[in-house]
Order: sequence, then structure tokens, then C-alpha cells
Amino acid sequence: MRKGIHPDYHPVVFLDSATGYKFISGSTRNSSETIEFEGAEYPLIRVEISSDSHPFYTGRQKFTQADGRVDRFNKKYGFVDKNAKPAEDAE
Repeated sequence: MRKGIHPDYHPVVFLDSATGYKFISGSTRNSSETIEFEGAEYPLIRVEISSDSHPFYTGRQKFTQADGRVDRFNKKYGFVDKNAKPAEDAE
């Protein structure tokens, strides 16, 4: 590798703003804020989403596609399945 063209790679603490979760990782980002983490002083980078608050990792993900394409097409254009049993009203 050529000298002097690569940024400095150093440990940084990332703070999830939503949950307060902190983790340390190597990064080339710099920050004027610092934080004491595990007995040492590190630069602090604030992030909006991390694995602690992201819906994919937490299991709070919404599933928007509940029915299939055919059902959505039928609802959109008003087609009714003539072979389907009529819905029984429980009164």
C-alpha cells in the first residue's frame, strides 16, 4: 500500500440515538465529541438506526403484503369468485 493516501483507521464508539445502545468498531470517521467506554476515551458517532433498533433485527417488522397478487387484482377490479362459499354471518 502507498503511504499517505489512506485515512486513519481507529476505534470509534457508535451510539444509537433511538435506544441508547453503544458499540465500538473501527472507523475512518472523526468526531469532536468523545465518550468514555470500557475505561478508555473514544470519539463518539451518533447514528439513528443500529441493529438494536432496526425492525429487521428486532422482529417488529411490518408485513404489508398479506394477500396474493390474484386477490389484490380481484379486489381492485371488483371480481368475485362465484365458486367460493358465501361468508356465514355469525349473529
